Amino acid sequence: KAVIDRIIRVDHAGEFGANRIYAGQMAVLGRSSAGPVIQQMWNQEKDHLKKFNELMVAYRVRPTILLPFWNVAGFVLGAGSALLGKKGAMACTVAVEESISDHYNSQIRTLVEGDPEKYKELLQIIKQFRDDEREHHDIGLEHDAEAAPAYSVLKTAIQLGCKAAIFLSERI
Repeated sequence: KAVIDRIIRVDHAGEFGANRIYAGQMAVLGRSSAGPVIQQMWNQEKDHLKKFNELMVAYRVRPTILLPFWNVAGFVLGAGSALLGKKGAMACTVAVEESISDHYNSQIRTLVEGDPEKYKELLQIIKQFRDDEREHHDIGLEHDAEAAPAYSVLKTAIQLGCKAAIFLSERI
């Protein structure tokens, strides 16, 4: 139960944060040529969040107390990266989605090592969402993420933030 609680809590927080990042990007770039691409990815993230909202209730898991912080931090990250232009927004997308898909892979390993039959439904959900995140990562690369100013520094900084957010949201 403790492992499932942590997985659902952190994944809910991550999908919440992703929604706020895309909201911030749309606030800046929504009317630009990048708007439809960002909106498409955001729509998938909205579906992910809806599913984790349902899982929170079904498994009786409390959300992280950090949601108000992730609300602001996610929007600021999204808007801030979008202020660097389309390439900056896409660099943010690549960094975040790579971190999240790696995190999902780790959760998949944990559940498979535990009891894959018992966690069959949760495994299917996480695998599907991981595949969606990888698709977003690839879309970011296709839209010139690596041409963003100081790409490697930006990517590293965002991924360190993701690791910290994951660590904290699992526990608090």
